[in-house]
Amino acid sequence: MKKVIALVMIIGLVVAGIWYLGRKPPPQVSLHTVSRGVVEKTVSNTRAGTVDACRRSKLSMPIGGRVDALHVDEGDRVEAGQVLLSLWNKDRMAMTTQAKAHLLAMRHSAEKMCVEAANAEREARRLETLHEKNLASREAMELGRTRAEAGEFGCQAARDEEQVAEANLQMNQVLLDETYLRAPFAGIVAEINGEIGEYVTPSPPGVATPPAVDLIDYSCLYVTAPIDEVDAGQLVAGLPARLSLDAFRGETFRGKLDRVAPYVLDFEKQARTVEIDVLFDDPEIRSRLLVGYSADIDIILETHEDVLRVPTEAVMEDDRVFRFHRDSGALELVPIIVGIRNWNFTEVIEGLEAGDEIVLSLDVPGLAAGLTVEATDD
Repeated sequence: MKKVIALVMIIGLVVAGIWYLGRKPPPQVSLHTVSRGVVEKTVSNTRAGTVDACRRSKLSMPIGGRVDALHVDEGDRVEAGQVLLSLWNKDRMAMTTQAKAHLLAMRHSAEKMCVEAANAEREARRLETLHEKNLASREAMELGRTRAEAGEFGCQAARDEEQVAEANLQMNQVLLDETYLRAPFAGIVAEINGEIGEYVTPSPPGVATPPAVDLIDYSCLYVTAPIDEVDAGQLVAGLPARLSLDAFRGETFRGKLDRVAPYVLDFEKQARTVEIDVLFDDPEIRSRLLVGYSADIDIILETHEDVLRVPTEAVMEDDRVFRFHRDSGALELVPIIVGIRNWNFTEVIEGLEAGDEIVLSLDVPGLAAGLTVEATDD
């Protein structure tokens, strides 16, 4: 009998050992402790945005010609009206000089004619006075008046010729000015396409060619980005924004929504989007930025301060979370009532309390209410 009991005990120990060695360890999950903080309702861009300048001009020459001089280098700061590039223009300069000389000659001629006309007018009045006193004949008086009127017409004709000469000079000055490329505003020269001696031509209609000079106004920079069309109706100019740039990882910049495009972009094989522009609150930030930097935008629609919040990744689609009981190691599936949310945090109105521990790693297979797990804090 004793042998039977001993055999049964040995078999039991073996079975228990096999069960113990063969059992699966409890799954490991990451936890998060529920706390209070700020939750924002935001709208974000669907694709990366871009830092752009409020004014950027890709300048080209209005006429073709050979580059005679480059007056600036890439990276130079220029003032409005400053000459950036000039074409060979000695022929037009000569024509302008000739037009100036012609105008001067016409002006002197007109002055001479008008002085003579004034003298003739005075002589005609003198003869009329003498005729009234019977000291001059009627024929002399009429001849004096005829000469005065002819002088007046001659003066007017000379003035008209002077105006024609002045218009001709203005036309030649315009033609000469076409050989100079000037800055339409103060800015920084980003790019120059062309070298001294090369021949440049204006862009034909409908054909894009590289600009002679790419000029950027760095006094005003903004971020432009697309947002999904379903979010556009929530946006109005003036809403606060938060900007982040790949070039400054870990930093965020405050901004303000400046413009919502009044149309929807519909590109093939892409979601329909609306372009928005966001200005930086701090104008001094422009000294750190380059046009073309990639950027992301969060438009802040609503902000709730000091509210109970949990990571959005811990909330299931039906607004339930797994609460962890540390005393038993078991999970409890808890429904919650949520408020506003974003990609990072979700506001909890009811269902949890500060200090509760919830599961972050919802991707662990087999999670269910009552399951015993091994916890790792987040």
